[in-house]
Amino acid sequence: MRPEPDCRLCGLCESRTNLVLPSGDLDSKVVFVGEAPGETEDLSGRPFVGRSGKLLDKIMQEEGLDRSKVMITNTVKCRPPGNRDPTSEEMAACRPFLDDELYGREAVIGLGRSSCRDLLGYDGKMADIVNTDQSISIKGRDVLFIPTYHPAACIYSKAAREGLRQTIRMVKERFGL
Repeated sequence: MRPEPDCRLCGLCESRTNLVLPSGDLDSKVVFVGEAPGETEDLSGRPFVGRSGKLLDKIMQEEGLDRSKVMITNTVKCRPPGNRDPTSEEMAACRPFLDDELYGREAVIGLGRSSCRDLLGYDGKMADIVNTDQSISIKGRDVLFIPTYHPAACIYSKAAREGLRQTIRMVKERFGL
């Protein structure tokens, strides 16, 4: 199930240019989930193509993981005004679409605090859970969830960048990608 092009389930529809739907291998066993589209993503209709996306691509390439072998999506499909974090209500409005995207996957990689809060219910320090095996329920089925840093955090933090790099290395090795 995908949102209708004129989706109005929450207020984010008021300021969006485009819905930002998943990209990459839509049948991949591994899905990377960010929080929300930014300005570049809103304009292009594709996730992780702006500054954070370029850094994610760079780290994936350096670690030998081809972006086209995983699916990449966000917890919400529309850009929040001013690039603010999506609210709980906005994430709840998009949750049925996200659940459909995640159903049947072997692993979900949570990119950043909003993704981890929405999917895992975790609201603490990322450093305490990065690269640990967690479990989430998607439509009644347990799925491996691996929390990691959002690429935006990696722009200014070498520790975050190394954490994300370790996640990508782990995904590549564990899932043969």
